[in-house]
Amino acid sequence: MNVTATMVKELRDKTGAGMMDAKKALVETDGDMDKAMEVLRQKGIASAEKKMGRIAAEGRVESYVDESCGAVIELNCETDFVAKNEEFIELAKGLAEMVAKTNPADVAALEAATCPKCGKVVSEVLKEKIASIGEKITIRRFARYEGNVASYIHNGKIGVLLETSAKDAELTKDICLHIASSAPEFVSRNEIPADVIAHEKEIEMGKEDLAKKPEAIREKIVEGRVNKLMAQRCLLEQAFVKNPDLTIEQLISGKLNIVRFERFVLGEGLEKRNENFADEVMSQISK
Repeated sequence: MNVTATMVKELRDKTGAGMMDAKKALVETDGDMDKAMEVLRQKGIASAEKKMGRIAAEGRVESYVDESCGAVIELNCETDFVAKNEEFIELAKGLAEMVAKTNPADVAALEAATCPKCGKVVSEVLKEKIASIGEKITIRRFARYEGNVASYIHNGKIGVLLETSAKDAELTKDICLHIASSAPEFVSRNEIPADVIAHEKEIEMGKEDLAKKPEAIREKIVEGRVNKLMAQRCLLEQAFVKNPDLTIEQLISGKLNIVRFERFVLGEGLEKRNENFADEVMSQISK
């Protein structure tokens, strides 16, 4: 069967494959579009699986919020170049929306779920994207809240998800901005585990500047230092980033309560790629 340019374009539009790959698949399947798609999918999956051992510490943090719930997700890839790709950004946004609306138990459950928009299993969607984009892509983590939810994304690098006791769009936006900027770990002192406080006390007690002071004085100094450290880690006790004369607790007083929050920093704790792009190209040429 004669394979036309129109057929090649149709297959490319459906699969995201390159022109030559699409043409070869159509020739191989005698112009059968469905079989050609299956051939490309199989090749794409093989290509994707080869890429899964590579480091993916770049990517994007995205969120989705509606009237009843919200979610934030971190989707990783290998390079910042791909992270800025519109196809990758749309994938991250779509996954955030899917998390919010379908409430998967964890990343594995999300990957095993069927996308309500495209009808494909998420793990298969990821493999197809890996094949078309050319980099390892992984879902690292997500969080989902119900109720009064707000979110803020800073350049795709930092994502905040906030749950409050009442709706207040302007105020919750400011709180999300503050969380992104000031990186609190807890809402209040009540959330800090006792072993965290004990560990900080141990560190302060061992500092050289207190070594020669009497025990009672050391205890008071350490208590003061630890209190200050804990205040810096608690959202309610932090000075509001837009007005340092107010604490967050004072800012929200009489308006709403903060239930919980999540703050995702892209690639936090992940191993970074060491090789540069030129080295990678040369390594591929030499194979």
